[in-house]
Amino acid sequence: MELSIIIINYNVRFFLEQCLCSVSKAIHGLEAEVWVIDNASNDGSLSYLQPLFPWVHFLQNQENTGYAKANNQALAYCRGRYVLFLNPDTLVAEDCFRLCLDFMHGQPSPGAMGIRMLDGSGKFLPESKRAFPSPVSALYKLTGLSALFPCSAIFNRYSLGQLNQYQNHQVDVLAGAFMLLPKAVLDQVGSFDERFFMYGEDIDLSYRIQKAGFQNYYFAGSSIIHFKGESTRKNSLNYVLLFYNAMLLFVQKNYHGKRAGLFSFFIQMAIVIRAVVSLINRLLIAPLKAIFHTNKKYQLRNIALVATEGLGFSAVSILNNNKVPAINAVSYLPEDKQILLKNQAHQAILFCEGGGLNWKQIIALSENFSGFKGELLFHASGSGSIIGSDSKETSGRAMVPKQCSST
Repeated sequence: MELSIIIINYNVRFFLEQCLCSVSKAIHGLEAEVWVIDNASNDGSLSYLQPLFPWVHFLQNQENTGYAKANNQALAYCRGRYVLFLNPDTLVAEDCFRLCLDFMHGQPSPGAMGIRMLDGSGKFLPESKRAFPSPVSALYKLTGLSALFPCSAIFNRYSLGQLNQYQNHQVDVLAGAFMLLPKAVLDQVGSFDERFFMYGEDIDLSYRIQKAGFQNYYFAGSSIIHFKGESTRKNSLNYVLLFYNAMLLFVQKNYHGKRAGLFSFFIQMAIVIRAVVSLINRLLIAPLKAIFHTNKKYQLRNIALVATEGLGFSAVSILNNNKVPAINAVSYLPEDKQILLKNQAHQAILFCEGGGLNWKQIIALSENFSGFKGELLFHASGSGSIIGSDSKETSGRAMVPKQCSST
């Protein structure tokens, strides 16, 4: 077995459906297996997905055991020479896994590799490549200097802003959303530390891999889409506590002396500040938004459909079923039509995979439309859903026929 893929699901069945559709194309020609661990979802994930993907190994937990523990649970079953930890809210290109494996085969001491990631609106995700956290980088992030100087090797050291996103690099930290490792490395350094419930476990594993003498790589030879905001809202108090307590655990575990004390102080200060901001958002800003802005999920009326002729029928059926009738069909997207779509007043562009439009092209197109003011939506050929997520602060959109929308 060449490749084992592990995906942890928690209440994102339609995002996982699209993910598995893309994975099915990417493992073509590879000896691969896919394991999905459901962490006690209450959205009917398994009853919906198991009949659609009989080639996937599904395991169900009776409680939410957390990201690290669930991954380790699946790892015990894996037979692949390489293991890929993959988030359910991702879309991968058809040649993604082959390119990644070829890259790893060519490295002298490969520890792990991550990949170039785009969010649901086509923008590059800086967490694709990171340095280990430090008190200074924490200070720059907390004060906003890292955001003001995104390409600075000093102020944005944590996100390695000085490194070209289009080139391969040796890096410190890889994102758990897409983390490829030789199984032999995991056997030597151990897998995720189960004390990390969610967040921080990828930093800790990256640290142990590098400490053992292996190299971590950022790979720019392929790109994936990683939707944000599907598991924990980034402006919620729950996220603040989960994320910063994970950082605190990492520091206490791996750093010592004055450095650890100073870093712990910054993290605790960040928890207080972010908690206050989250509270203000929940009590004041969110209610005001609710008064003056109706939910975007119920406003969608004008969609440009990008599909090979005849293969957008299932997507149109889902849209019509959700009372979104206004469709402007576009068969292909040469550059002149891309410009035309960008300049027209569409609320959304829907990319339909299948036929002459594959996932690699769709991922590239999403980046071309990163400045588009509306939403980007995605639909796999033969699937029963349409998804999109253009903000890490809120949950994304998942449209399905009405009879499938409830559990």
